[in-house]
Amino acid sequence: MRIAGMASNRGRNLMHVADRAPGGAEFAVVLTNQEGAPVMESAAERGIPTEVVARGDEESREDHEERVLGRLAEYDFDLVCLDGYMRILTEEFLDSVPTTLNVHPSLLPSFPGLDAHEQVLDAGVRMTGCTVHIVDETVDGGPIVTQEAIPVFEGDDEGTLKERVLYEGEYRAYPRAVGWFAEDRVEIGDDGEVRVEGDTAGDLPTRRLVSNDHAAGLRYGENPHQDAALYADPTCTEASVVHADQLNEGSKALSYNNYNDADAALNLVKEFAEPAAAVIKHTNPAGCATADSLAEAYDRALSTDAMSAFGGIVALNRDCDAPTAERIVESFKEAVVAPGYTDAALDVLCGKENLRVLRVGDLGEVTERLTEKPLVGGRLVQERDLQSLSADDLEVVTEREPTDEQVESMLFAWRVIKHVKSNAIVFASGTETVGVGMGQVSRVDAVRLAAMKAEEHAEGKDAEGAVMASDAFFPFPDGIEAAAEAGVEAVVQPGGSVNDDDVIAAADEHDMAMAFTGSRAFRHD
Repeated sequence: MRIAGMASNRGRNLMHVADRAPGGAEFAVVLTNQEGAPVMESAAERGIPTEVVARGDEESREDHEERVLGRLAEYDFDLVCLDGYMRILTEEFLDSVPTTLNVHPSLLPSFPGLDAHEQVLDAGVRMTGCTVHIVDETVDGGPIVTQEAIPVFEGDDEGTLKERVLYEGEYRAYPRAVGWFAEDRVEIGDDGEVRVEGDTAGDLPTRRLVSNDHAAGLRYGENPHQDAALYADPTCTEASVVHADQLNEGSKALSYNNYNDADAALNLVKEFAEPAAAVIKHTNPAGCATADSLAEAYDRALSTDAMSAFGGIVALNRDCDAPTAERIVESFKEAVVAPGYTDAALDVLCGKENLRVLRVGDLGEVTERLTEKPLVGGRLVQERDLQSLSADDLEVVTEREPTDEQVESMLFAWRVIKHVKSNAIVFASGTETVGVGMGQVSRVDAVRLAAMKAEEHAEGKDAEGAVMASDAFFPFPDGIEAAAEAGVEAVVQPGGSVNDDDVIAAADEHDMAMAFTGSRAFRHD
């Protein structure tokens, strides 16, 4: 698609579209009606042909438009894009050119015409934005193609509002609209309504707008030199640390890292219906377990790696009772997260200086289906990993069949490993972790790390007879060899490597049981 751009001044939107080239669109020409308009130099720097057709003092609008059309006739173009072109175009002009777009700095039909930002501020509205619309003979009344909302903040003036609407609104909306036309996705009905193919809703819509409210200022971010704040989604109904009540008044507020770790810990214990406890350090599990009682689950989780658990976050999936609380305060923890607490438990926990006590309420159902990671220049959005395997999902691929107890450990370890950073390995015995190897660039190194943790850091347990879970397939038999050396007797992994036969053969050689899940469980952040 080739574009004819028309501007009277700087034409920043046109140049932004030129730089973005949405849908492969490019400019055939940029025309101005003002001598010396800055857009001419900007266009020339980009190699775009330029034309100046200034209106004479006594020249009629019709005569001037005829000259503009004459200049444009020298170029082939499929779309006209206006940007601050300070003339109302006649119906005759618009009938002589392809579809003409304009961007207006408000959410039409509100605040049309000149001085839109002044109108917005005078009206006292708290939300404005921009509108890309098809130009007709009216003033900013043509069919709307797309809009972008921008908040109006206390203390805004015309200058600050104009800049934010331009950079955060128009720079998004105008290229989007041009891209739709370039991709031939726009249909203008006889009723004047604009329909865009594929501009649909759903979990992963074509356009995604996120609005969160400032919930708290944080002392700093991951490091003291980084500013940070917490933003909250008031529509979230799932139990979360963002909306948790901090019960021990007077204790210091949660930090950026505390929120991050507490969220990871809570999400892990949500995996289990049985009483469960997890201790998280730097978003990775130092240990996790389920048991008949919460206190026992906590003891088993802590004993996986009590050294690394120092200064960690504890999460529980049941109301915390006094026996569990008494165990928690035996060593330093940053925070405890639980659905609720007995009065006796609160007496114990709140007596520990600077231990943050968070009540998230009934864990209930998982309602937030998406998770996202901001990137410089955008964000990644995906479904949360909510897979939950059963014994029927496991494909035994070795000569040795796993026992019922090993299958139980496999399923437990698979729930845990979803919350361990890749490359990830979990050693488990029964329904408790024995060793965790996380965040390694080599899978065999992750196995060795888990084995080292089990041998050197675990208290009252080791890897002998354990089950090993791997979040992705083993590319070579070396991971199985290292696990066998540590005493592992059963393995659960996705499978799917070109070397699966060699890996299975290694497991058979060491009389290990192995099952494939058919799905992996990467977690990279």
